[in-house]
Amino acid sequence: MGQDHIRYDILAQDALRGVIRKVLSEVAATGRLPGDHHFFITFLTGAPGVRISQHLKAKYAEQMTIVIQHQFWDLKVTETLFEIGLSFSDTPEKLVIPFNAIRGFYDPSVNFELEFDVPLAEEEEVQEAEITAYPAPAEAKVQPSEEKKTDEEKKAGSVVSLDAFRKNK
Repeated sequence: MGQDHIRYDILAQDALRGVIRKVLSEVAATGRLPGDHHFFITFLTGAPGVRISQHLKAKYAEQMTIVIQHQFWDLKVTETLFEIGLSFSDTPEKLVIPFNAIRGFYDPSVNFELEFDVPLAEEEEVQEAEITAYPAPAEAKVQPSEEKKTDEEKKAGSVVSLDAFRKNK
């Protein structure tokens, strides 16, 4: 087999991040989420471009999961990142999160999940994208996380890795 000079893995990852960008752009335009949709977004707190308060950084040294549902404000989306206002223990915070820092996006209202294998700063792995089969079967295997998942989250679908389609170097 030949070498992948096009880098389909990177193109697929960018396309999947585009789904998140498009969804957040639509929410920013209307100022609210449609129907019962809500999002869990997990991101690396130490990734380049991430801006969060020192308090949150101390509490979530490696990664953090935010929920975008009822209370958020000032959602702004650009080609490379999004900004959002959220409240943590009744303290308003502004977060800036580059799309490249996102490890996971989950909308439990429709069992839709995207997972990205974004390496921590000390990891040397190539970034890989994964996508959940949709709709997901009820008995699907739950992906491990550093955050505790709710019963609703545990119903997430199985994940198909793009590695299965990638050529070995």
